[in-house]
Amino acid sequence: KLLIMDEPTSVLTPQEVALLFRTLRQLAAGGCSILYISHKLHEIKELCDRATILRGGRVVGACVPAEESSKSLAELMIGGSLKSIAKVEGRKFGAPKFTVRGLNMPKIGDFGTALADIAFSVRAGEILGIAGVAGNGQNELLLALSGEIPASDANAILIGNAAIGGGAIGARRRAGLSAVPEERNGHGAVPEFSLTDNAILTARDRMKLARGGLVDAGRARGYAAEIIQGFSVKATGPEALAESLSGGNLQKYIMGREILQTPEVLIVSQPTWGVDAGAAAAIHQALVDLAARGSAIVVISQDLDELLALSDGLAVINQGRLSRVMRVGEVAIDEIGLLMGGVHGDPKATAELAHDPHLTDIYATPATGAAHAH
Repeated sequence: KLLIMDEPTSVLTPQEVALLFRTLRQLAAGGCSILYISHKLHEIKELCDRATILRGGRVVGACVPAEESSKSLAELMIGGSLKSIAKVEGRKFGAPKFTVRGLNMPKIGDFGTALADIAFSVRAGEILGIAGVAGNGQNELLLALSGEIPASDANAILIGNAAIGGGAIGARRRAGLSAVPEERNGHGAVPEFSLTDNAILTARDRMKLARGGLVDAGRARGYAAEIIQGFSVKATGPEALAESLSGGNLQKYIMGREILQTPEVLIVSQPTWGVDAGAAAAIHQALVDLAARGSAIVVISQDLDELLALSDGLAVINQGRLSRVMRVGEVAIDEIGLLMGGVHGDPKATAELAHDPHLTDIYATPATGAAHAH
């Protein structure tokens, strides 16, 4: 009689989402009530008859999604205006700044995914998005690119013409590479450390937070304060412990800590995981602005909307293999979904899936209404 679903599409391809929505509409037509909880606003508009908006654990509004735009829904969520990403279309890119070629890595643990012959190039000023269903090698790719697990071949990863594949994290940071992992606590930040100490961990050299081998406490606190102010982090100050911040505020702090260093190359996994629509828009704009200053950026995300809004080029990772890079604006959602589902250069499989009448594109399917959303 009642079905409650919380972010059910987070590990589904677009085709699988369409099939799920078809099933939910059938259930609703049969008399089932559906409570659909999601932050994906196009899904709320596509599926739901009514929506209730929560903010800070309280109900702040209700609406008919079909009568709202995604922007107006987002503004209801954050309680203010939402700025669109200011991105210069058709801008020119520089020379290749970050190159990966023939990168292989064995799987980590029983449930890991091995990387096989990963290859791509990102130019100065360019943002490359990497899409994929969770568990297809995204974590291993971040570890390999950041230097947590050095490559067996130093020439597999280059910044400009400098081979850095054999270097660990410190060497890659000194070469100009910064990285933000998916997991915040214990990986992106040390929970028991202050925000100042967490800034020192990755920005000591590039932001000159130490002199003569000793930490410049005043300069380090100043940098932490700059991050807090620049990324609207809700914290009592630079000496607040990382564990005292909410997940969204800690994510903003970690992203700000890396972006404000203006690295040559930034690798980031799930950049807006756990933050509200307003904070996500601010992070997106900061990434676009960083690219405009000449950095090469790789964004690994399960949020396809995020990648389509941010990226200049897009590739898909599936079972540890990376597809060719496609230009955003020239690729169909269906093609991305097929690649996410495992079709890599297989014409027969592509044709079979592409002509399955059940796998319609949710971005183009007219709304019929079936559920109540939160």
